[in-house]
Amino acid sequence: MLFLMYEEIKKKPKIQLKRLAEFLEPISIEEENFGVVDEILKMCNAYNLFFHQGEIGDWKNYFTTQMSDKLNHTIEENFQGSQLKFSYD
Repeated sequence: MLFLMYEEIKKKPKIQLKRLAEFLEPISIEEENFGVVDEILKMCNAYNLFFHQGEIGDWKNYFTTQMSDKLNHTIEENFQGSQLKFSYD
């Protein structure tokens, strides 16, 4: 199972795209050296696909304190022991 975090995709799209590609099918050293990951980013226009003008932490503009508390509880309950770390910037 692969988890991609929005914040990490936005901060480091090339690294996260490489993780996704390797999860689906490993990238050879030759492909990496040839710039396959960069070409995929260009072809997909990953910035538009992944970001849709969202900003990290923008959720705070839409969630009430009660909604945030409920989500935090649900995340803790469902991801306990998964070693996933969430960024709430």
